[in-house]
Amino acid sequence: MSTTTENRLESRFGGVILEGRPHHLSAWAIVALRLIMGWVMFSAGWGKLTGGFSAQGYLANVDPASPASGLYGAMAESAALMGAIDVIVPITQILIGVALIAGIFVRLAALGAATQMGLFYFGSWDVAGGLVNSQLVYALVFVTLGALAAGRILGLDRYVESHPIVERVPQLRYLLG
Repeated sequence: MSTTTENRLESRFGGVILEGRPHHLSAWAIVALRLIMGWVMFSAGWGKLTGGFSAQGYLANVDPASPASGLYGAMAESAALMGAIDVIVPITQILIGVALIAGIFVRLAALGAATQMGLFYFGSWDVAGGLVNSQLVYALVFVTLGALAAGRILGLDRYVESHPIVERVPQLRYLLG
């Protein structure tokens, strides 16, 4: 059973006003999206961590038409950088996945995930079918989860926000939600 409350979405930016009323099932959809995207990131990170992941081949073979091809190629040539990337990517994907599934530090996790997807977008540059690919869509989904404060709905962020430290350091709310 759902309770009836007036729920509104509104935004004003650059003289444009957006207004709407979400459906009462929107909260469930947000939780489902957060859990699924959390699982996507967790399983991607776990697969990399346990499967002998190396970003070297990916970075060395970026489409030359990509605006990031030179940078990614230079990164692929650095053994020290490759060693760090090969650890950072799977570990952060696992942490992002756990955070999204638990609903804790969702905005921080969503920012990290959107950043990774943005970097992957330039690495998977194939504009023959248009500028939109799955990495760009994923990036937008993660930005949306952060904007919707998805961790406050059936997530731990709802409880962490009531902790006294958040009262003393209100900037922490930017990481929560």
